[in-house]
Amino acid sequence: MDASDTCADAQIALWNGPAADGWVQAQPLLDALFAPFSERLVEVARTRSARSVIDIGCGTGATTLALAEALGSGAHCIGVNVSAPMIAAARARALASASAARFVCADAARHAFAPGVADLIVSRFGVMFFERPVDAFAHLRAALSSGGALHAIVWRGSDENAFMTTAERAAAPLLPGLPARRPGAPGQFAFADRTFVGEVLAHSGWQDIDIHPLDVNCALPAAELERYFTLLGPVGVALRQTDADTRARVTEALHEAFRPYQDGETVRFTAVCWEISARA
Repeated sequence: MDASDTCADAQIALWNGPAADGWVQAQPLLDALFAPFSERLVEVARTRSARSVIDIGCGTGATTLALAEALGSGAHCIGVNVSAPMIAAARARALASASAARFVCADAARHAFAPGVADLIVSRFGVMFFERPVDAFAHLRAALSSGGALHAIVWRGSDENAFMTTAERAAAPLLPGLPARRPGAPGQFAFADRTFVGEVLAHSGWQDIDIHPLDVNCALPAAELERYFTLLGPVGVALRQTDADTRARVTEALHEAFRPYQDGETVRFTAVCWEISARA
Protein backbone atom coordinates (compact mmCIF):
# COMPACT_ATOMS: atom_id res chain seq x y z
CA MET A 1 0.00 0.00 0.00
CA ASP A 2 1.50 3.37 -1.00
CA ALA A 3 1.11 6.75 0.69
CA SER A 4 -1.85 7.74 -1.49
CA ASP A 5 -3.76 4.59 -0.56
CA THR A 6 -3.02 5.29 3.10
CA CYS A 7 -4.37 8.85 2.78
CA ALA A 8 -7.47 7.60 0.95
CA ASP A 9 -8.08 5.10 3.73
CA ALA A 10 -7.69 7.92 6.25
CA GLN A 11 -10.50 9.79 4.50
CA ILE A 12 -12.67 6.68 4.69
CA ALA A 13 -11.92 6.34 8.39
CA LEU A 14 -12.76 10.00 8.97
CA TRP A 15 -16.14 9.77 7.27
CA ASN A 16 -17.05 6.58 9.11
CA GLY A 17 -16.30 8.03 12.54
CA PRO A 18 -17.49 11.01 14.57
CA ALA A 19 -17.52 13.33 11.56
CA ALA A 20 -20.20 11.18 9.92
CA ASP A 21 -22.30 11.11 13.08
CA GLY A 22 -22.45 14.90 13.08
CA TRP A 23 -23.48 15.08 9.42
CA VAL A 24 -26.26 12.54 9.94
CA GLN A 25 -27.59 14.41 12.97
CA ALA A 26 -27.43 17.71 11.06
CA GLN A 27 -29.22 16.31 7.99
CA PRO A 28 -32.33 18.56 8.07
CA LEU A 29 -30.24 21.67 8.70
CA LEU A 30 -27.79 20.88 5.89
CA ASP A 31 -30.55 19.95 3.45
CA ALA A 32 -32.12 23.37 3.93
CA LEU A 33 -28.81 25.24 3.94
CA PHE A 34 -27.52 23.68 0.72
CA ALA A 35 -30.85 23.30 -1.09
CA PRO A 36 -29.91 25.91 -3.75
CA PHE A 37 -27.01 23.72 -4.88
CA SER A 38 -29.14 20.59 -5.12
CA GLU A 39 -31.71 22.57 -7.08
CA ARG A 40 -29.01 23.73 -9.49
CA LEU A 41 -27.87 20.16 -10.15
CA VAL A 42 -31.46 19.02 -10.66
CA GLU A 43 -31.90 21.84 -13.17
CA VAL A 44 -28.82 20.67 -15.05
CA ALA A 45 -30.08 17.08 -15.14
CA ARG A 46 -33.46 18.19 -16.46
CA THR A 47 -31.89 20.41 -19.11
CA ARG A 48 -29.77 17.51 -20.30
CA SER A 49 -32.74 15.10 -20.20
CA ALA A 50 -30.55 12.81 -18.11
CA ARG A 51 -31.86 9.30 -17.46
CA SER A 52 -28.97 7.77 -15.52
CA VAL A 53 -27.16 9.90 -12.93
CA ILE A 54 -24.37 9.20 -10.46
CA ASP A 55 -24.14 11.57 -7.48
CA ILE A 56 -20.59 11.60 -6.08
CA GLY A 57 -20.16 12.22 -2.35
CA CYS A 58 -23.93 12.11 -1.87
CA GLY A 59 -23.90 12.58 1.91
CA THR A 60 -27.26 11.61 3.37
CA GLY A 61 -28.86 11.62 -0.06
CA ALA A 62 -30.64 14.95 -0.50
CA THR A 63 -29.43 15.63 -4.05
CA THR A 64 -29.83 12.03 -5.22
CA LEU A 65 -33.39 11.90 -3.89
CA ALA A 66 -34.22 15.24 -5.53
CA LEU A 67 -32.83 13.98 -8.85
CA ALA A 68 -34.85 10.77 -8.70
CA GLU A 69 -38.04 12.70 -7.99
CA ALA A 70 -37.42 15.28 -10.70
CA LEU A 71 -36.41 12.83 -13.44
CA GLY A 72 -39.31 10.52 -12.75
CA SER A 73 -40.17 6.97 -13.70
CA GLY A 74 -37.48 5.03 -15.50
CA ALA A 75 -34.60 7.24 -14.41
CA HIS A 76 -31.69 5.66 -12.55
CA CYS A 77 -30.14 7.81 -9.83
CA ILE A 78 -27.33 6.40 -7.70
CA GLY A 79 -25.66 8.16 -4.78
CA VAL A 80 -22.14 7.10 -3.81
CA ASN A 81 -20.37 7.89 -0.55
CA VAL A 82 -17.60 6.33 1.54
CA SER A 83 -19.54 6.89 4.76
CA ALA A 84 -21.59 3.91 5.95
CA PRO A 85 -23.60 6.00 8.45
CA MET A 86 -24.51 8.55 5.77
CA ILE A 87 -25.45 5.85 3.27
CA ALA A 88 -27.61 4.14 5.90
CA ALA A 89 -29.41 7.43 6.49
CA ALA A 90 -29.83 7.97 2.74
CA ARG A 91 -31.28 4.48 2.25
CA ALA A 92 -33.70 5.03 5.11
CA ARG A 93 -34.87 8.27 3.52
CA ALA A 94 -35.34 6.57 0.16
CA LEU A 95 -37.36 3.79 1.78
CA ALA A 96 -39.52 6.24 3.73
CA SER A 97 -40.34 8.25 0.61
CA ALA A 98 -40.67 5.23 -1.73
CA SER A 99 -37.93 6.76 -3.88
CA ALA A 100 -36.30 4.83 -6.71
CA ALA A 101 -32.92 6.35 -5.80
CA ARG A 102 -30.23 3.82 -4.88
CA PHE A 103 -27.19 4.29 -2.68
CA VAL A 104 -23.79 2.62 -2.69
CA CYS A 105 -21.25 2.77 0.14
CA ALA A 106 -17.97 2.94 -1.75
CA ASP A 107 -14.99 5.09 -2.66
CA ALA A 108 -16.07 6.57 -6.00
CA ALA A 109 -12.42 6.83 -7.06
CA ARG A 110 -12.09 3.04 -6.93
CA HIS A 111 -15.63 1.65 -7.22
CA ALA A 112 -16.22 -0.73 -10.14
CA PHE A 113 -18.84 1.23 -12.07
CA ALA A 114 -20.08 -0.53 -15.18
CA PRO A 115 -18.57 1.17 -18.27
CA GLY A 116 -20.93 3.74 -19.75
CA VAL A 117 -23.50 3.20 -17.01
CA ALA A 118 -24.43 6.89 -16.65
CA ASP A 119 -25.10 9.86 -18.87
CA LEU A 120 -24.45 12.42 -16.13
CA ILE A 121 -22.23 12.60 -13.06
CA VAL A 122 -23.01 15.30 -10.51
CA SER A 123 -21.56 16.32 -7.17
CA ARG A 124 -22.46 18.85 -4.51
CA PHE A 125 -19.24 19.44 -2.57
CA GLY A 126 -18.15 15.81 -2.92
CA VAL A 127 -15.23 15.65 -5.35
CA MET A 128 -12.60 17.63 -3.42
CA PHE A 129 -11.59 14.67 -1.25
CA PHE A 130 -9.83 12.49 -3.83
CA GLU A 131 -6.23 11.71 -2.93
CA ARG A 132 -5.33 11.20 -6.60
CA PRO A 133 -7.75 13.51 -8.40
CA VAL A 134 -6.45 12.86 -11.93
CA ASP A 135 -6.83 9.10 -11.50
CA ALA A 136 -10.21 9.55 -9.83
CA PHE A 137 -11.66 11.73 -12.58
CA ALA A 138 -10.32 9.40 -15.28
CA HIS A 139 -12.02 6.54 -13.45
CA LEU A 140 -15.31 8.45 -13.27
CA ARG A 141 -15.13 9.40 -16.95
CA ALA A 142 -15.12 5.71 -17.86
CA ALA A 143 -18.50 5.33 -16.13
CA LEU A 144 -20.13 7.73 -18.60
CA SER A 145 -21.74 6.86 -21.89
CA SER A 146 -20.54 8.57 -25.08
CA GLY A 147 -21.32 12.28 -24.79
CA GLY A 148 -21.94 12.00 -21.08
CA ALA A 149 -21.14 14.93 -18.82
CA LEU A 150 -19.81 15.96 -15.44
CA HIS A 151 -21.36 18.78 -13.44
CA ALA A 152 -19.97 19.56 -10.00
CA ILE A 153 -20.02 22.36 -7.46
CA VAL A 154 -16.96 22.90 -5.24
CA TRP A 155 -15.80 25.50 -2.76
CA ARG A 156 -13.38 28.22 -3.78
CA GLY A 157 -10.73 29.36 -1.29
CA SER A 158 -10.99 29.59 2.47
CA ASP A 159 -10.12 33.29 2.23
CA GLU A 160 -13.31 33.81 0.20
CA ASN A 161 -15.40 31.60 2.49
CA ALA A 162 -14.62 33.02 5.89
CA PHE A 163 -17.93 31.77 7.31
CA MET A 164 -16.87 28.18 6.72
CA THR A 165 -13.73 28.52 8.87
CA THR A 166 -15.11 30.85 11.55
CA ALA A 167 -15.63 28.03 14.04
CA GLU A 168 -12.06 26.71 13.65
CA ARG A 169 -10.46 30.14 13.96
CA ALA A 170 -12.49 31.10 17.02
CA ALA A 171 -12.13 27.74 18.77
CA ALA A 172 -8.42 27.18 18.10
CA PRO A 173 -7.15 29.03 21.22
CA LEU A 174 -9.48 26.95 23.40
CA LEU A 175 -9.08 23.64 21.57
CA PRO A 176 -5.33 23.43 20.85
CA GLY A 177 -5.64 19.88 19.50
CA LEU A 178 -7.68 20.88 16.45
CA PRO A 179 -6.15 19.39 13.28
CA ALA A 180 -4.56 22.01 11.05
CA ARG A 181 -5.70 22.31 7.47
CA ARG A 182 -2.96 21.21 5.08
CA PRO A 183 -2.70 23.39 1.95
CA GLY A 184 -3.27 21.32 -1.17
CA ALA A 185 -4.47 18.28 0.77
CA PRO A 186 -7.79 16.60 0.00
CA GLY A 187 -10.56 18.47 1.74
CA GLN A 188 -13.10 21.24 1.56
CA PHE A 189 -10.91 23.79 -0.26
CA ALA A 190 -8.75 21.43 -2.33
CA PHE A 191 -10.25 22.81 -5.57
CA ALA A 192 -9.87 26.48 -4.72
CA ASP A 193 -7.40 27.06 -7.58
CA ARG A 194 -9.27 27.25 -10.88
CA THR A 195 -6.15 26.49 -12.91
CA PHE A 196 -5.44 23.39 -10.86
CA VAL A 197 -8.99 22.10 -11.36
CA GLY A 198 -8.78 22.67 -15.10
CA GLU A 199 -5.48 20.79 -15.28
CA VAL A 200 -6.87 17.87 -13.27
CA LEU A 201 -9.79 17.50 -15.67
CA ALA A 202 -7.68 17.94 -18.80
CA HIS A 203 -5.10 15.40 -17.64
CA SER A 204 -7.85 12.90 -16.85
CA GLY A 205 -9.25 13.12 -20.37
CA TRP A 206 -12.23 15.44 -20.06
CA GLN A 207 -13.21 17.84 -22.85
CA ASP A 208 -15.17 21.09 -23.14
CA ILE A 209 -14.14 22.03 -19.61
CA ASP A 210 -15.88 25.06 -18.14
CA ILE A 211 -15.17 26.42 -14.66
CA HIS A 212 -16.96 29.57 -13.62
CA PRO A 213 -17.80 31.36 -10.36
CA LEU A 214 -20.98 30.50 -8.54
CA ASP A 215 -21.83 32.66 -5.52
CA VAL A 216 -24.95 31.68 -3.60
CA ASN A 217 -26.60 33.48 -0.71
CA CYS A 218 -27.25 30.98 2.09
CA ALA A 219 -29.17 31.30 5.31
CA LEU A 220 -30.05 29.32 8.42
CA PRO A 221 -32.18 30.18 11.43
CA ALA A 222 -30.13 31.78 14.19
CA ALA A 223 -31.69 29.24 16.56
CA GLU A 224 -29.91 26.50 14.59
CA LEU A 225 -26.47 28.12 14.66
CA GLU A 226 -25.24 26.30 17.77
CA ARG A 227 -26.40 23.00 16.31
CA TYR A 228 -24.42 23.83 13.17
CA PHE A 229 -21.09 24.52 14.86
CA THR A 230 -21.35 21.82 17.54
CA LEU A 231 -22.09 19.03 15.07
CA LEU A 232 -19.97 19.75 12.01
CA GLY A 233 -16.31 19.88 11.11
CA PRO A 234 -13.28 19.39 13.36
CA VAL A 235 -14.74 21.70 15.99
CA GLY A 236 -17.90 19.62 16.21
CA VAL A 237 -15.87 16.44 16.61
CA ALA A 238 -13.64 18.03 19.28
CA LEU A 239 -16.60 19.39 21.24
CA ARG A 240 -18.19 15.95 21.45
CA GLN A 241 -14.97 14.67 22.99
CA THR A 242 -14.18 17.42 25.49
CA ASP A 243 -15.32 18.25 29.01
CA ALA A 244 -18.42 20.29 29.81
CA ASP A 245 -16.55 23.41 30.98
CA THR A 246 -14.44 23.61 27.84
CA ARG A 247 -17.48 22.96 25.69
CA ALA A 248 -19.32 25.85 27.38
CA ARG A 249 -16.40 28.27 26.90
CA VAL A 250 -15.96 27.31 23.26
CA THR A 251 -19.69 27.59 22.57
CA GLU A 252 -19.74 31.10 24.05
CA ALA A 253 -16.74 32.13 21.95
CA LEU A 254 -18.34 30.74 18.80
CA HIS A 255 -21.59 32.60 19.31
CA GLU A 256 -19.57 35.80 19.53
CA ALA A 257 -17.50 34.92 16.45
CA PHE A 258 -20.58 34.30 14.32
CA ARG A 259 -22.33 37.49 15.47
CA PRO A 260 -21.30 39.47 12.33
CA TYR A 261 -23.29 37.00 10.21
CA GLN A 262 -26.46 37.32 12.24
CA ASP A 263 -29.31 39.38 10.82
CA GLY A 264 -32.07 39.33 13.39
CA GLU A 265 -33.34 35.76 13.60
CA THR A 266 -31.34 34.62 10.57
CA VAL A 267 -27.69 33.85 9.93
CA ARG A 268 -26.61 34.82 6.40
CA PHE A 269 -23.46 34.22 4.37
CA THR A 270 -22.39 33.85 0.76
CA ALA A 271 -21.09 30.48 -0.41
CA VAL A 272 -18.30 31.27 -2.87
CA CYS A 273 -17.88 28.35 -5.26
CA TRP A 274 -16.82 27.07 -8.65
CA GLU A 275 -19.37 25.45 -10.93
CA ILE A 276 -17.60 22.88 -13.08
CA SER A 277 -18.81 21.19 -16.23
CA ALA A 278 -17.04 18.91 -18.69
CA ARG A 279 -17.79 16.31 -21.32
CA ALA A 280 -16.50 12.73 -21.36
